[in-house]
Amino acid sequence: MSPGSSGVRGAVGRFGAFWWDFIVGDDWRIAVAVVLALAVTAILAGLGVSAWWLVPVVATAALYVSLARAVAATRRSVDDG
Repeated sequence: MSPGSSGVRGAVGRFGAFWWDFIVGDDWRIAVAVVLALAVTAILAGLGVSAWWLVPVVATAALYVSLARAVAATRRSVDDG
């Protein structure tokens, strides 16, 4: 292994970690919901169905559920402490 390869590997790892954190963030469920919505939209579009509205609806619903879960967790921690 050459002396510079660990630096490149570290840079690639940091680059990958950045994108993972950027896309997945604090709630992986939102990322999964958006990816599934994109896949279903692509399938429906391939079948000739106008499904442009699906991704915004799913993203909004996922954000609402994530926010409701975070608020509930905050309320529980305030009530406990």
